[in-house]
Amino acid sequence: MSARLSPSLASFPSDSRREVGSPLPETPVEQIDEELMSEVQEGVRDGLSVLFRRYASVVRRVAIRILGDEAEAEDLVQELFLFIHRRAAIFDKSKCSARSWIVQMAYHRAIDRRRYLEARNHYHAAECDPESKLATIGDNSLDRSIASALDGRRLERALATLTRDQQQTLRLYFYDGYTLQEIAERLGQSIGNVRHHYYRGLDGLRKQVLRR
Repeated sequence: MSARLSPSLASFPSDSRREVGSPLPETPVEQIDEELMSEVQEGVRDGLSVLFRRYASVVRRVAIRILGDEAEAEDLVQELFLFIHRRAAIFDKSKCSARSWIVQMAYHRAIDRRRYLEARNHYHAAECDPESKLATIGDNSLDRSIASALDGRRLERALATLTRDQQQTLRLYFYDGYTLQEIAERLGQSIGNVRHHYYRGLDGLRKQVLRR
């Protein structure tokens, strides 16, 4: 009976048989995004796989904001990471973070896709139906207008006129793809405060970025 109840030495992880005084194995350190992008630039596929796991959901959120269509958003996620695989060389970590670059690429490609779909009347029926999902999506046109200026000086000048909280909130939302709840957690503020900064900031941008 005792032999059945006592596990053999081989059934334990190798650490449990480590000699006293021998060094502990190092804990794997999670690679930062910029290191992963460097791997992708060098043709290492594992780096792209990790970035996909980290940011597919972020890209999907951005795509749904712009496209208002879940199927199109899913297609754009796949398309974007293929684009990153092929064009990773254009990423420059001295200009922005990998996360910010991925989100900006998502915005720009989603806008291009939106224009393509609009040219083929993809949204015509939905826009004519007040009960449609697309008709209830808030700030889509503003998202597209701001995204178009994400890498422009005009947007930077507009953001500079906002309060610090408004700037932080909108940068995290549009540049880095965070949700308002995630922004609240990141800034250590209530979701109510973050919503206030978001909508007040949008009002300020409406007066400047969208001014003709």
